[in-house]
Amino acid sequence: MRRGHVVWPVVATGATFLLGFLWVFPLLWAVLTALKSEQQAVAQSLVWFPNPASFTAFRDVVALGNLPRWYLNSTVTSLVITLVTVALAALAAYAFSQLRFRGKNALLWLFLAGIMIPFEALLIPLFRLMNDLNAVNTYAGIILPQIVSPIAIYVFKNFFDAIPKEIHEAAVVDGASEWRILWRIFVPLSGNVLWAIGIVTFISAWNNFLWPFIITTSPEMMTIPLGLTQVQDAYGVRFARTMATAVLGGLPVVLAYLIFQRRVTEGFLTVTGLKG
Repeated sequence: MRRGHVVWPVVATGATFLLGFLWVFPLLWAVLTALKSEQQAVAQSLVWFPNPASFTAFRDVVALGNLPRWYLNSTVTSLVITLVTVALAALAAYAFSQLRFRGKNALLWLFLAGIMIPFEALLIPLFRLMNDLNAVNTYAGIILPQIVSPIAIYVFKNFFDAIPKEIHEAAVVDGASEWRILWRIFVPLSGNVLWAIGIVTFISAWNNFLWPFIITTSPEMMTIPLGLTQVQDAYGVRFARTMATAVLGGLPVVLAYLIFQRRVTEGFLTVTGLKG
């Protein structure tokens, strides 16, 4: 029995390190490739480490490409999508959780049914709608179809349901409006959940490839994931430049998660009921 108590922690630790290595290795390989020359990046014999290390690929993608513009597009669209998604989800969740109106349960199930519909099935109707709104190849066209999240509504509602009814009733007695109760009481209480939803939404919007690929028609409106497909010249794909673009493009997402990792973890623990 004692031997089992010793073996399993060792196995669990080894498995954790293995999974961590499998997660980190592609990122490390991308950085190492970005520091190589193009000749080393496409050499037939595998070159593990750049010799010598060079920042030429990073310089080229910044100076010769549209990376600053792609950065701007990704930043604007991701931030707006995140802010609007969180605000709309909080509003809808508060209505489903605290208000009484006819057809509430049916409408809630209709929202949740959206989780089961793959986004690919909505591409054609969404594109036709954006085309009718003259929103093709615009920020609005990229943003609008991504601002409604049934999962975010569901997560917020579950948290609002757990808030004691006495708090809402006391605020009503004091004369507070529903709008004020939501933004002055419920949203501050759901800080961890809000951060978790916000970070996950930002990362999802930043990494989204399919919808920007469908709705944009010019290089000037491309986002970072789309820009990766454009890093080539007359000689074909430039692998060192592609990896340099990937590293620079993924840096904000990695930093956002590392900086707010504790809040994201606490948010999910709060939602799952593992933390009060």
